[in-house]
Amino acid sequence: MMNRREFLAAMPAGAIALHVMPPAVKPIAGSWFEFQHSGAVQAVDWNSRCARFTTEQWQEKVREIAGTGMKYLVLIATALHYRAFWDTAIYPKYELACADPIEAVLAAADTCGVKFFIGAGFYGDLGSPGLISDADAMGKRLQSLEELVKQYGHHKSFYGWYWPDETQINPHFTPEYMTYVNMLSKHARALTPKAQILIAPYGTRLVKPDDEYLRQMDSMDVDIMAYQDEIGVQKTRIDELPRMFEGLRKVHDRAAKAKLWADVEIFEFEAKPYRSPVHAASFERVLQQMTAVSPYVDEILIYQYIGLVNKRGTKAVAGRGPAATEFYNNYQRWRGGSGAR
Repeated sequence: MMNRREFLAAMPAGAIALHVMPPAVKPIAGSWFEFQHSGAVQAVDWNSRCARFTTEQWQEKVREIAGTGMKYLVLIATALHYRAFWDTAIYPKYELACADPIEAVLAAADTCGVKFFIGAGFYGDLGSPGLISDADAMGKRLQSLEELVKQYGHHKSFYGWYWPDETQINPHFTPEYMTYVNMLSKHARALTPKAQILIAPYGTRLVKPDDEYLRQMDSMDVDIMAYQDEIGVQKTRIDELPRMFEGLRKVHDRAAKAKLWADVEIFEFEAKPYRSPVHAASFERVLQQMTAVSPYVDEILIYQYIGLVNKRGTKAVAGRGPAATEFYNNYQRWRGGSGAR
């Protein structure tokens, strides 16, 4: 589970000029978001900084992201490593400089039009292969939904839910994962009938978009499926993306149910995948990814802004300076060249 989050022949770099924005290329609509990353090695450049963020810094970060035109943020974890990011009886509270980071980011999002998907994780041992089926963990997830709605449901930026215990599709979903999704979605629909529900599976290159996959899609209660492109984790080549997402587009059109989004990985490992620090890839590479998936998807999200991208001069720095600011500058230059649609 969660291979990508454990961090949780391609076109040559520079093949697409930064100032060119073909009409078919969709801009980045949003990003995954976290207060702490589950892997200390991967997040060596930002976990300690984020732990020291004040309320004002978290709010500045949300405004900074909104300034890039992004309209969605996906909060991965409301709890991590048996500690919670808000006041709850489920787990002791994470020791952070900001007393209530969830309130901080939702309040900022209220004012700048950003919509948050709130994650129902992580409860239990992240390293356990049977976590999605663990009854105690599921009880805590369901309890968290109730408490999160009670404490934060008044925010207009509380847009939807994200089920973060991701699964590999090989070539179809497992029955255990489908049960996990539907149990959470049933409870969420009762609490928040209008909320959108998002999942982000991996193993995208292994998907077999056939009648069985269509049947599974029809029986899963989700509104959005944001498939990981797995470029950052080096499981997929950019030239494979059109074939993968074209097949997904066809089966999603047949289902006419869940929206098809892309989860574009913007990171690079410094050495061995999953076992070394990460930094932002060049925007040239990410633009190739965006170009490849754009004809087939409804929206593009990235994994992820926090820790990988910074606006120059921000008071909420999280991640390596040069790579982070270069990505920000190049993306903004690209957006401004022809205007994002």
